[in-house]
This record gives sequence, C-alpha cells and structure tokens, in this order.
Amino acid sequence: MELLQSMQVFVRVAELGSFTKAADATQLGRPQVTRAIQELEASLGVRLFQRTTRQVRLTTEGEQFYERVMDILGRLAETTSMFDTSGASLRGKLRVDIPSALSQPAFITSLREFTHSHPQIEMALGVTDRTVDLVAEGVDCVLRIGDLPDSSLVARRIGMATMVTCAAPGYIQEFGAPDTLEALDTHRCISFLSGQNHRRLPWQFSQGGIDRGYVSHRGIVVNESNAYVQCGVAGFGILQAPGIALERYLAEGSLVEVLENYRPRPRPVSVLYPSRTHLAPQVHAFVDWVSQRFALLYPVWLEKIAPGLNRP
Repeated sequence: MELLQSMQVFVRVAELGSFTKAADATQLGRPQVTRAIQELEASLGVRLFQRTTRQVRLTTEGEQFYERVMDILGRLAETTSMFDTSGASLRGKLRVDIPSALSQPAFITSLREFTHSHPQIEMALGVTDRTVDLVAEGVDCVLRIGDLPDSSLVARRIGMATMVTCAAPGYIQEFGAPDTLEALDTHRCISFLSGQNHRRLPWQFSQGGIDRGYVSHRGIVVNESNAYVQCGVAGFGILQAPGIALERYLAEGSLVEVLENYRPRPRPVSVLYPSRTHLAPQVHAFVDWVSQRFALLYPVWLEKIAPGLNRP
C-alpha cells in the first residue's frame, strides 16, 4: 500500500479506535487495514498501537506519529487546493450532524446551495437529538443549540437563538395563559427528555435581569424535537423551544407565545468539530459557509455573531 494511503488508514484507526470501523470508513477490507498498519510499524521500527481484545489505542510513539501525520495530511490538502478559487475542486466525504430543531425548510434549502457550489463533495446529513461522539462515529462536524460542556472539540459560535414559550390557542382557551412564572405550576407543560441522562431539560426565563430555571413535573414528556413541537400544536400543554423551530406555527397561529415578558436570554448556536491542526478542506469549507450563512436564514429568531468573534 502506498505510504500516503497507509497514513490515511493509520489516522482512521487512531480516531475510531478500531480496525473494523476504520475498514468500514475507508471502504477497505479489514486485512488490508491490518497489513497497512503492520507495514507502517515495520518501516518505522516502532509499535504504533496497543491492541487488546477490547480496544485499540495509540502508544506514545503512535501519538507522536499521529500529530506529524495530521500536519502532513493537512499541508498536503492545502497545497493541492492552493490555486483553486472556485471551490469546485473540493472533493471527499463530509458527514454533518444537526439537531432535529434545525432541520427546517430554510436550512435544508440553503444546504442545497452549498452542495451545488461543491458538487464533488459527498455529503451525509444526520439528524438527531442525542449527543454524538464525533471521533467514534466518524462525524466531521455538528451543529448544536445551547451552552456546551467542556471538551476537546473546537466550537465556533454562529448565532444566538431566541427561545419562545408558547401553547396552542385551544389550550389557552381551555386553561388560560400563565401571566407569571409561578402560574406555571398550575399548568400542564410539555417536557423534553434528555437522551443523555434521561432527565427533563429545564426551561430558562429572565426575570428582572436574573436568569431562572424551571422544571415542570406535570404533563407529557417527549424525547424528539419534532414530536415535542407537535404535542404543543395538538394542545397537550405549554412548551419552550427555539423560535426557528416554531416560526411556521407562530406565523399561522397554531401556536401563541405566552410569558413574553419573561423571555430568556438567547441561546448560542455553534458548529463543533474535532480539535486538529488542520481541517480537511471540505470540512473547512462547510464550517466557513455555515458560519456566514446560518444567521441570515432566520433574521427574526437568530442574532448574528459579529465578524471575528468566537473563531478558533
């Protein structure tokens, strides 16, 4: 196997921690992946991986080699595209994951513009509300709403999402609309169940400049964003969600905002990707594109980030 391809295989094994997963990701047979690593180790005179029946992990020498290889592959990608101005030559696989709340017509339609500009990029779009392990699952980047936990991922903020508390007109007609946060205790609320720790996610409000959290224990619990909104439209109770996921229903009147005076501070929308010295060109192109384009899609419900802020 050529040295360049062997280095690419080595990177996939290092990132996925599995020869079998690396074989799937590179579309090679597992014996070819094993042989590529054995040839690299023989040529370098060091062991790159510690192999057990349960896991594959880099040795100290393997970690050092990984850093050098990532630098080489990154510089090679930059060199091969340095004279391209149209972006049409960008090629390769690009796997992006977004939460269900962002899978709205405006974003999906705009995404077509990106693929049209880069026809040789093979994109795979995942939509899920669970936490995605980018390295283990071979995902290049994800979009997420809300504050982010500390991690080794690079996060670039691309907008600030307005959160809206609302209910169906039929629910308000039957039970009335709450006019204070305390009044929520007498209402049925639709709670979103976190897939990561199986708890009800708290709502956020702002009262007199002070942030307040609220968790309801009355009403239905849902674990998928689109179903969560549909329960609100059906009149199950009050819900809180990003305005971009509610725009259509608020415009047509099937949902009505309540507690507007207690709207919480907008929540960040970020694009995340693994921390590497160099991004693959197609990933870099997507991150730049979504950073510039996203906030323009929903001017009513998204605040644009000032240029130059939150860039890695």
